[in-house]
Amino acid sequence: MTTSTTASVSTHILDTSVGRPAAGVAVQLSARSGRTADWQTLGGSTTDADGRCKELPALPEGTTHVRLDFAVEAYFESSERSESSESSGRSENPERSESSKKKQADTQQDAPANRDSGPVFFPEVAITFAVVPGEHYHVPLLLNPFGYSVYRGS
Repeated sequence: MTTSTTASVSTHILDTSVGRPAAGVAVQLSARSGRTADWQTLGGSTTDADGRCKELPALPEGTTHVRLDFAVEAYFESSERSESSESSGRSENPERSESSKKKQADTQQDAPANRDSGPVFFPEVAITFAVVPGEHYHVPLLLNPFGYSVYRGS
């Protein structure tokens, strides 16, 4: 909750590789008072089915910088296991047309699971930003296995 002497923070995660919220991602909140101060871990939360963290702790008075640490490696490993178990249940049709085989090959050519770096390139994402008292900061994370983007939302 924002007061005249503190800022507040919220976040959510969208997995842009599947076009859905990223559920079950652990998020840690840290804060400091001044550029040279030590980081103080305040606590954390896990994203819900909508990709939102609803239980992040309040920022202490005097906070000037905030860091959100997103533990995304476990999320992508879990997603990869789900996809491989779904695909293993499909039966192969030996009579598939050549155009169908070519389409599948073209689709798989750039599939993240086929790249050399493994299932996830960024195992964690740390976002640091400055805050001022009395303001609310919503910082969404747009995520995929090989990149991410953040912005100040509303």
